[in-house]
Amino acid sequence: MSKKNWPLWEVFIRSKQGLNHKHVGSLHAANADMAIENARDVYTRRKEGVSIWVVESTHITANNPDESEEFFEPATDKVYRHPTFYDLPDEVKHI
Repeated sequence: MSKKNWPLWEVFIRSKQGLNHKHVGSLHAANADMAIENARDVYTRRKEGVSIWVVESTHITANNPDESEEFFEPATDKVYRHPTFYDLPDEVKHI
């Protein structure tokens, strides 16, 4: 397999202070092991990460941005999820 045919991998890093992994970028690699090693070298040079996930980009599925309004429409009819109609006592601050 030539370098031109290497798949694209998405890289997620968990920082020392964090509890979740965050997407930090993408890279090309021949396989998962190489992707993890390259991600370590590229994205954690200052020892800021404690865990690395790599996912081949072809395995990621997303909603169609052109259909976002229809896709998220069901959430708008559930007003009980939005605490806008609750009466709060005056003693409660910063909510």
